[in-house]
Amino acid sequence: MTVAKDFKKQFQLKMTQDQAIDGLRNAYGNELTAGDIKAFCAMNDIGYATVCKKIKQFKVSKGRWNLTVKEKKANLEANFAAPAVVPDAEKSLVPENDATFVKFGPFPDIKKIIQSKQFYPTFITGLSGNGKTFSVEQACAQLKREIIRVNITIETDEDDLIGGFRLVNGATVWHNGPVIEALERGAILLLDEIDLASNKILCLQSVLEGNGIFLKKIGRFVRPARGFNIFATANTKGKGSDDGRFIGTNVLNEAFLERFPVTFEQAYPAPAHEVKILNNVAESLGVKELDFTKRLVDWADIIRKTFYDGGVEEIISTRRLVHIIRAYAIFNKKDKAIQVCVNRFDEETKQSFLELYDKVDADVDFNNESNETQN
Repeated sequence: MTVAKDFKKQFQLKMTQDQAIDGLRNAYGNELTAGDIKAFCAMNDIGYATVCKKIKQFKVSKGRWNLTVKEKKANLEANFAAPAVVPDAEKSLVPENDATFVKFGPFPDIKKIIQSKQFYPTFITGLSGNGKTFSVEQACAQLKREIIRVNITIETDEDDLIGGFRLVNGATVWHNGPVIEALERGAILLLDEIDLASNKILCLQSVLEGNGIFLKKIGRFVRPARGFNIFATANTKGKGSDDGRFIGTNVLNEAFLERFPVTFEQAYPAPAHEVKILNNVAESLGVKELDFTKRLVDWADIIRKTFYDGGVEEIISTRRLVHIIRAYAIFNKKDKAIQVCVNRFDEETKQSFLELYDKVDADVDFNNESNETQN
């Protein structure tokens, strides 16, 4: 009896990690629960804590283990060069300088934050088409900083942001999400249209605290490299759209919003800045008639003032003015360029906008039949 006990004790002490893993896998497969471990311990008269210690690197959550995690990590390293799964780490993510860009609004402050390389999450809010995203991208371009932009939707989840396993050439490999890429590269992470997100965005809580994140699926902790920062843009302040103008925007969690220490309110550029923007775009397209840009800005300015006073429900954005300049470069007709770019509005709004433009530019006739679409 004593000999049998001594043999069993000796077996317990000599049971290797591989023996424990093989025994568990043969009995219960790769997905294990605490109940499976306890049953295995009872059958082999071995301590629960002893077995848990031998397989601790395979733990994926409380009371759950996955014996393929280590294999998946090995596959990741072996397949890291696969372009369909893992971005080329050598490829620069620094955006190009855009010759049409004109700094205005909070741009100098945005640039200072990025230049400081401090972790200082920044929220930028403002109406659609006023250059929020463009400002962050161009600040990075001027400072030669990498930026990773993520367009947020109601469907965006942890897998989209953090990463997950993908099937490549028959092998299951881990794919870093944009958040992990930005963390490891010390890049700027731009969360565009953040107010479209659902509560799934809360997976970024620890990242917004500057603490990095634990990848529970592969058992690895990722710390932020120096220079990593987060910028978020939105049409609202994360409180939803009371007037229904921005359908799809959501009320964001207060604890999530509180993790952004600073918020910039970006308005449309002042007329002088906007004229310069349009002139730059026109020049890049070979458009010579710069008086057209001045009239477009005057027109948009009147519409915006009327909008702020509650007189109209729609607005002409800087982006739409750029659309008009591009349309003019294509069609070589001012009236047609304006018409095709305001067709997105309802008929009443469209007609009121066209009538208003008639008053700022007598050279344009929207009633001329030759303005109809021509081949």
